Amino acid sequence: MKTKNVLKKGNLLALTLIVAVLFSCKETKKEHAKEVNASEMKADTSEPFFELSLAQWSIHKMIRNDGVDPYSFAEKAKAWGFTGLEYVSQLYNPELEKANYSPEAMAAFVEKSNAEAKKYGLKNVLIMIDGQGNLAVKDAAERRAAVERHFKWVDAAAAMGCHSIRVNLAGSDIPEEWMANSIDGLTQLATYAKDKNINIIVENHGGLSSNGAMLVEVMTKVNMGNCGTLPDFGNFCIKRSPTGCEEEYDKYKGIKELMVHAKAVSAKANDFDEAGNEKEIDYVRILQTVKDAGYSGFIGVEYEGSTLSEEDGIIATRELLLKAAKMVN
Repeated sequence: MKTKNVLKKGNLLALTLIVAVLFSCKETKKEHAKEVNASEMKADTSEPFFELSLAQWSIHKMIRNDGVDPYSFAEKAKAWGFTGLEYVSQLYNPELEKANYSPEAMAAFVEKSNAEAKKYGLKNVLIMIDGQGNLAVKDAAERRAAVERHFKWVDAAAAMGCHSIRVNLAGSDIPEEWMANSIDGLTQLATYAKDKNINIIVENHGGLSSNGAMLVEVMTKVNMGNCGTLPDFGNFCIKRSPTGCEEEYDKYKGIKELMVHAKAVSAKANDFDEAGNEKEIDYVRILQTVKDAGYSGFIGVEYEGSTLSEEDGIIATRELLLKAAKMVN
C-alpha cells in the first residue's frame, strides 16, 4: 500500500509539473505575441523622416472664389494636421497692392501672419513670391529692378522666422541667355539675403527652370550657400500648348538632380486612383530619392487638382505622403 501511495504521489507530481510547463509555454507565447503586436503597432505609427507643411496655394480657390480670409491659413493648416506654413505672396496682393507694398502694409502682413502662426503653434517655413518681376530677363536694369522688388519679401521672411523665399526664373527662352541672366539675378538677390539668414530657392516652375540639369548648372555657378532649389514632384513641363504639355522633363531624373541643392521640397498632387495613389506621380519612388539625398526638413503639400475639393485633396495628399513614407527604406 505504501508503495502504491508513493507511485500515486509521484504521478501527481509529474502531472503537476507537466501542466506548469505547458502553462508557462503558453504564457511565453502570449507575451511574445504581445511584443510582436507592440512592435508592429510601433512601426505603423512611426514618424516620417520629414515634417509636414502646407502650401497656401492649396487653398487659393477658397481665398479667391469663396472669400476665405488668407489669414485663416494657420487655423486651417492646424486642423488638417500640419506643423509648417508655406505662404504665397500673391494671395495677399489685394491689400498689399492697394497700399503699394508700403513698409506699413508689409509690417501688418508680417504681424498678422506671425500672430496666427503663434496662436496655433505652427512654424513659418517659407514664402512663395510671384508677380514681382522676372529675375532672368535680358535687360540688366529691368532685372535689377525685379531683384529689388524682392527685397521687401526677404525682409518679411526674416521677420517671420522663415528660412527661405521661393522665386521664379522667368524672362528668357534662350538657354544660354536664360542661364547667364539667372545666375546674375540670383547672385544679386542671394547677396542681399545672406546677412538676413534667408535662402533664395528656385522651384522647377515651368519654362527652362523645369529643366533639371540646367537649373542645377545655374546653382553650381551661383555657388552661394543660401541659394538652392525647391524640387516640386510635378512641375517638369518645359513647354506648354493649348492642348497640354509639349515638352516634359523626366520627373524622377529631375528630382534626383535638384535634391543635391534642395532646401525645401514640394509634394504636388492633382488626381488620385481608387487606392489613394497619385495617378501620374510615384510618391514612393520620389520619397526614396528625397530620403537618399539626406533630406529631413519640411515637405509641403500642394494640391492643385479639381476632382476633389481643396480640403479633401489636401487631406488625400497628406495621407499619401505618410503612407509612402512607411514604404521607403
